[in-house]
Amino acid sequence: MTAKEPCAGVAPAFDDAFRAQLDAQFRWRRDVRHFQTTPVPAAIIDALLETASLAPSVGLCQPWRFVIVDSPNRRAAVRASFECCNAVALASQDPELAPAYARLKLAGIDKAPCQFALFAETGPAQDHGLGRRTMPETTAYSAVMAVHTLWLAARALGIGLGWVSILNPAVMHEILDVPHDWRFIGYFCLGYPQTEDDTPELQRFGWADRRSAAATTVRR
Repeated sequence: MTAKEPCAGVAPAFDDAFRAQLDAQFRWRRDVRHFQTTPVPAAIIDALLETASLAPSVGLCQPWRFVIVDSPNRRAAVRASFECCNAVALASQDPELAPAYARLKLAGIDKAPCQFALFAETGPAQDHGLGRRTMPETTAYSAVMAVHTLWLAARALGIGLGWVSILNPAVMHEILDVPHDWRFIGYFCLGYPQTEDDTPELQRFGWADRRSAAATTVRR
């Protein structure tokens, strides 16, 4: 008995107009720090999480674990952890860069109506270990793919996402009470942005410039 051949679907036609809009979406995706307090409807959040589940993952293991943080007390604890870690980061900056660093807004925790943490389960059973024996870190890479998929889907709806990485993973595990084998990826703020811009905020503030593809490509 032979396995059945997979049924081929009919792929949609992506025309020039679609490709132009997709390119614009990539260019206007921003790491948002300034949010309106307008709530994001629960149905939209659910739909975004469903879209995230379409992301590629090693061995189809889908290791991403989204933890929606609604509790004011937990949010306050995350905010306190950020303040502590950010103070350490500021103290470690070169004296010439410290004033510029201090002016940067690096989190939107105070106003973002929806907040969630993303973890990657390090040993998901779903894939039976396929594809990650030599590179176990691909579970974390897969989780990042999921949040990037959500990020683009949110942008298409006029919703912004901000990634907060200045946090202590061990403290985040304690605050959110998650399994120890989940790897912390980041804390995310989701909501409607106060302003729109096609240039990264860090570039506008002179912290760093976006490099071209040629500057980050090596041929062998």
